[in-house]
Amino acid sequence: MAHPEWPAELPRPERDSWQTQLQDSRQKRLAEAGPPGWARRFSSAARLVTLSLILSRNQKAIFDRFYERDCAGGVRLFWMPDPTTDGWEMLSASGETLLDGAGNRLLLSARWLCRFGDQVPVESIVGQVEFRKRFNVVVLP
Repeated sequence: MAHPEWPAELPRPERDSWQTQLQDSRQKRLAEAGPPGWARRFSSAARLVTLSLILSRNQKAIFDRFYERDCAGGVRLFWMPDPTTDGWEMLSASGETLLDGAGNRLLLSARWLCRFGDQVPVESIVGQVEFRKRFNVVVLP
């Protein structure tokens, strides 16, 4: 069974709430004397990402359906565009936008294989007609 794809109708995450952290793959070794040492506990670490989305009522329904049905209440793996890379312009070393032969901008593409993290999505109302969904994902190595 193929992994579900993050719905294209959903907006990019808010910048203010964005937070990422590597999973700690170290194990502390206690010494009888001197400073503690560290050893690898496992060889590849996941990335833990906290984010939020501002959604219209329709986008909220799309998110809820994706979480409940497509991801089985947040337990299935899914593909998500990497918000820090996917869709951004490709730049030259001098910072100029790169173009193809027809003059179209070249865009970067990247995606994550991830699952919803420990925190289930939290919803709040923003203004009169929008919703904020806060949640975290575990990005697999």
